Order: sequence, then structure tokens, then C-alpha cells
Amino acid sequence: MKILYVTSEAAPFIKTGGLGDVSQALPAALSSREGVEVCVMLPYYKSIKDNPSFELEFVTSFGMMLSWRSLHVGVFRAMWDGVTYYFIDNEYYFYRDGAYGNYDDGERYAYFCKAVIECLSHIGFVPDIIHCNDWQTGLIPLFLKAYDWYPQVRTVFTIHNIEYQGKAPGNFLQNVLGLSEDWRGAADHDGMVNFMKCGIELADRVTTVSRTYSHEIRHAYFAHGLESVLGRNAHKLSGIVNGINTSVFDPSTDSALDANYCAQDISGKKKNKLALQAQLGLPQNADIPMVAMISRLVSHKGLELVEYVAEELSRYQIQFVVLGTGEERFERLFRDMAWHNPDRFSANITFDGALANRLYAGADFFLMPSKSEPCGLSQMIAMRYGTIPIVRETGGLVDTVPPLNTQTLEGAGFTFKAFNAHDMLDALNRALTFYHDGVAREQVIGQIMSADYGWKGPAEEYLRLYESIL
Repeated sequence: MKILYVTSEAAPFIKTGGLGDVSQALPAALSSREGVEVCVMLPYYKSIKDNPSFELEFVTSFGMMLSWRSLHVGVFRAMWDGVTYYFIDNEYYFYRDGAYGNYDDGERYAYFCKAVIECLSHIGFVPDIIHCNDWQTGLIPLFLKAYDWYPQVRTVFTIHNIEYQGKAPGNFLQNVLGLSEDWRGAADHDGMVNFMKCGIELADRVTTVSRTYSHEIRHAYFAHGLESVLGRNAHKLSGIVNGINTSVFDPSTDSALDANYCAQDISGKKKNKLALQAQLGLPQNADIPMVAMISRLVSHKGLELVEYVAEELSRYQIQFVVLGTGEERFERLFRDMAWHNPDRFSANITFDGALANRLYAGADFFLMPSKSEPCGLSQMIAMRYGTIPIVRETGGLVDTVPPLNTQTLEGAGFTFKAFNAHDMLDALNRALTFYHDGVAREQVIGQIMSADYGWKGPAEEYLRLYESIL
């Protein structure tokens, strides 16, 4: 089976969020299966081109029309973890700072989608499956059908976050895509060309990154306007929970930690906690509960719940550590909390992978009160490091964090259902009460560290899905 995995980002080359992690780990897991050949294709961004640690070789170049535009397409290649990566090169579109957020992102990724298909004959790789990811690749099924290219190729479109859909003006269909009005029905939503709608309507199968999220997005609260589109395509919609790269996120080998540890010997967690407290300027006390948040600081992560009870939290006998960047409102909130209570709050408004791993290892609890969460990787990484999650029951958090029964010790974390600040505080209070039962807590830490969060199971589910449409 030949699989082309198309994505706008893939670690280690470029990563802005969870999609980058998935786009590295899933292709590697798939390619380890006998008889499966996987290639990954992504844009050749400036940050990749200017990074001397990546060794890429030139493959070919050719010209391509995008409506009336005659454009250059360069193709470069690299090997990583046994997977072949191809990079689509056009400096006008991709030699810029950052991957997203440009005024012409619609045109940039329309170019990318068409170039992906055009380059297949030039690189001698015609896949059985093209696996598309998020709005940036949503036009691939449209181009395949509109031009009747490779009719034998099947497509899978994965929704990682339906909030970001890729919208362009109505005249985009002809002016940029060069397509006739015959395709208006598939592409148009509320008077605009919608990349994600194209992927949902025209792909052979549609997946989300957790089972619960695949049901949630059929309702208006979660669908961001696409509930009717998903409703009529529900027959081809399913959810497969993401995994994490367990070789990268491994507390027994992680070089960022002050002490390595494992499920059978968790003594290193205490050492990491004390070292982290010293690093952050917090009082060194192994007995005070430490609660961590590692997140993009945006509203759908549930930060308004923390904002609502910030004054109450200031009276808790805990250490509360935040790491991340995002909306100014929330950056200012956490800086203010740390300014007024420097012994209890630490605001780290930055992106720091090493500090994130130290925080996963040193904290006792991991707070994730998301309003919506397609899958979430942070809660699984936290459990991998023996940090007990406190989460709202939504999306992938439901599928990965079963509620902890503090009597039988079945389950994995403390959960709350309603999007309500005091329900979140109730879950935190239950966690803090449980903290003082050291024997039970250590047993739960060992259990959650021993669970399987890897990609073997999800990769098998994807392979079964691919086989079902071939």
C-alpha cells in the first residue's frame, strides 16, 4: 500500500502545534508495517530552507498553471525515521517568516494543493491513498475530481481543528483555482470558498482525531458553522484518537530532566519538582501540590474559567505554573497572578520545549479545562510523565482520561463536565484532597505511566480505514 501524507507542518522540520507532532509520528508508525510505503509532503518554508541541520536534496522542478498564473514548482527530498519527505518549493509563497497568518494564505495553500498533485508524475510516486490534513490541504480532493486526475486514488481528510476552515471570497473559485461554476456547490459555504468544506464533501472518508470529537462536531456548538455539511456526510465520518511519540516523550531517557525515572521507580519526580521550583524562583517544598498548564493561551482552551476564579485560586495552598503564549488578555492575566503572588504562581509566557518537559515531570497535576479539544496531546504527555490530569469532559479528553475513582483507583484523572469555573474548582479540590493520600497517589502515577499512549493502535485503525476504501 502506498500512502501520501500531505500536511502543512511536520516535526522535526516545522511545528506550530499538535499537527506537527502527528505528522511526524503517524507516518513513521505506518511505514513500520510490512508492505506499507509512506511519503510525506509539505511546503518548503523559509525556516526549513535556512536551517543548516536539515540536509535536503533537489529532485526536480516544473511549471504549473493556477488559473491565469504561471508558477514555478520545485521539489526537494529528505529522509527521516525511515520516511521520505518531499518539500514543495516556491519562494514567493513560502519564503516568509512563520507558516500561517499571511493575507494570501488562501492562494498559498491553493498553490500547495495543486502542486502536490502535479508533482506526483515528476517524482514517480502515485499513491493508493492521499491522506489530507486540515484546511490547508482541503482542496486536494477538489482538484483530483475537477481535473479527473488519478481516478484510482482514494482520499482521507482529517479534521484536526474545525475552528480553522480556510475561507476565501466567492470569486476565488475562478480567479485562483481556475474552476468553473460546476464546482461552486462543493466549494461554497455562506458565500465564501471554504477549504475545509471541500475536504469534507469530496474526500472518500473523513476522520477526526478522537471518537468523541467526531460526534461533537455534528452539533452547532462545536461545528463553527459546518454542522449541516457534517450532517449530510456523517456516513463517512469517524474518529481515531491520536497517540504521542513515546520515544520522544519518555521520562526514563529525557535529557531535559534533572532526574530520569520510570513507572517502577518514580522517585525522580520529586527531584524534578525541587529542581523546577528552584529554576522558577518558587519556594522549594516537595510537599506543596504543583499544578501545571502548558497551552496556547486562547479562549477555547478554557482559560476564561481560570480567569473567573483567579482571586479564589490566589488563596489556594498550591504552586500554579503556566507555560505558553497567545491572546494578550490571558498573557496579562497570568503575569498579574504571578506579580501579586510570586510564591504561588509562575507565568512563563514563552515557547520552551525543554521547560515544558521539565514541567510535565515536576508537576503533580496537569490542568486542561478546554471549551473544546479535538484530541489533545498534552494530557497524554502529562500522564506519560506521571502527572495526573484535571480535565473537562470534551473531545479527546473524554477518550483519553477516564475519571478516577479514588476508592478503587480505577481511572486516570479528575474530570468535570459543565463549562463552569466552579465545577473546575471542584475537580481541583478533589485532586488536592487525593494528593495527601501518598500511597494511593503513587499507585495511580504508576498506572498512568504504564498505559500505552503510542501510535501502534491508531496506526492499525488508519490502515483498516485505508483498506476499507481501496
